[in-house]
Amino acid sequence: MPKNVTLLPTTEVKPKPEFERKTRRVLPVEFKLSILHQAEQCKHGELGALLRKHKLYSNQLAQWRLEFAEQGVKGLSKSQPGPAAKKTAEQKRIEQLEKQVANLKKKVEFKDKCIDLQKKVLGMIEQIEQENQS
Repeated sequence: MPKNVTLLPTTEVKPKPEFERKTRRVLPVEFKLSILHQAEQCKHGELGALLRKHKLYSNQLAQWRLEFAEQGVKGLSKSQPGPAAKKTAEQKRIEQLEKQVANLKKKVEFKDKCIDLQKKVLGMIEQIEQENQS
């Protein structure tokens, strides 16, 4: 005896767009300065608790100290993390178009060679037909 088929409801998960992509935190200069000040006031063993409380890493604190020592408050106000882009959007687009042009030229050359080959074959066929008629 066959078993009854039970239809399960479709449980499609739709993630929320705001949780799809994590973004970097942008910390204000005032916050960085206060953390630097608090870190200077910490006694032995208290620094880790301070960093955990604010969800920071020790290398961030070291980087902030270095930037503050080199450039002062201006060094803490970086706008973009990471290295600067080597090429502008226009340069990238130009490269993309140049590659596309090169690919199209290759295709045209190939098609031209095919047409030349067809012309040669047609000429040979016409030559054979003329010899057969004579």
